[in-house]
Amino acid sequence: MSAARQTDRTLIASNKKARHDYTVLKTYEAGLVLAGTEVKSLRERRVSLVDAFAQERDGELMLYGLHIAEYGYGTWTNHAPRRTRKLLLHRVEIARILEKLREGGVTLVPLSMYFSGGWAKVELALARGKRSYDKRQTLAERDAQREIARELGRHLKGHPRRG
Repeated sequence: MSAARQTDRTLIASNKKARHDYTVLKTYEAGLVLAGTEVKSLRERRVSLVDAFAQERDGELMLYGLHIAEYGYGTWTNHAPRRTRKLLLHRVEIARILEKLREGGVTLVPLSMYFSGGWAKVELALARGKRSYDKRQTLAERDAQREIARELGRHLKGHPRRG
């Protein structure tokens, strides 16, 4: 047998804006069809998921808007930074995702990119857009939890409450 591949997950990039703008319903792991210079740029973590989304094209899922910067040492073989990339999933998973997308009200957004076992993967989420009041409510809940944790930490350390 050949040398064992890495099995850990090495995070390349995450899309924090997606978790703020959408309510995540279900997540999927998908592979990507990439060119060699794209993989080299990913290893340098020169990628942005901010404007990326996935849609169906000819019965397959494609990733649009993903920006992978050109490889610095690439020659004429370098890739286009925002080209459309094919997502690799099992047919059954694709069918389930397309069924949910056709129901309406949901979209497919990438949450993160990482290397798993030496292969570049993207974590996709079936997500529903949040309204502005939902975003404010989420921020208020997070601030309240942070304040509770802070007070509990002070109490456990025996420090009196400040101000």
